[in-house]
Amino acid sequence: MTSSKTTPLIETIGLNKSYVNDEVETPVLHDINLSISSGEFVAIMGPSGSGKSTLMHILGFLDVPTSGHYNFKGASTEEKSEDELARIRSASVSFVFQSFNLLPRTSVFDNVMLPLLYNSATRVSERKDRVMKAIESVGLTDRATYLSNQLSGGQQQRVAIARALVTTPEIIFADEPTGNLDSTSGTHVMEILQNLHRSGHTIILVTHEQMTAEHAERIIRLHDGHVISDDRAFTRRIAKRGGQIK
Repeated sequence: MTSSKTTPLIETIGLNKSYVNDEVETPVLHDINLSISSGEFVAIMGPSGSGKSTLMHILGFLDVPTSGHYNFKGASTEEKSEDELARIRSASVSFVFQSFNLLPRTSVFDNVMLPLLYNSATRVSERKDRVMKAIESVGLTDRATYLSNQLSGGQQQRVAIARALVTTPEIIFADEPTGNLDSTSGTHVMEILQNLHRSGHTIILVTHEQMTAEHAERIIRLHDGHVISDDRAFTRRIAKRGGQIK
């Protein structure tokens, strides 16, 4: 789950993104320069319309930049076909969304199993064990046979995290994962993501909420498509103490 110590897992250089509708070009991202190492927990934070979801879609191989460079594990993604990008996405990336995206009349076990049905690299004999380990990691072993629509919102999001984990991705993208949850359930979900980070997973969180972003070790702030700050947890702690290292 780790890449070279000298090669970033993710690197963007002068990355730009625009959309064209009825011959009108709308710029969304401007000159994005980022470097994210394997094992980091990074929050991409900004208000609605800041470009954070567009950036996540590009980093997660759901979209491509208009110009600039995106290197993944040291290799350029610019000349890769849609099929090649889809293979990278299937092998290396998982997503957790605000709306859970679970099948409602399907068990927790079968919801978590779903990505493995499309993953030919996983042997059939391994699937059950991997599913149960993923469910156990989010504390829902006793709910494995429940239908997803029998669970609370917080439990459903934990199922979504287990589903993201089951393919052992290199990166988990969490897009506003607490947006549909009460504060207690949201905190629990963020604690699970922190535990996954501590166990070695790379987590990239997209959020507009400061309290949610504070769970990450690094916060990249976007505004109008520009990176306006890139703060690490140690720096933030010093700032809160008035510049004194304690």
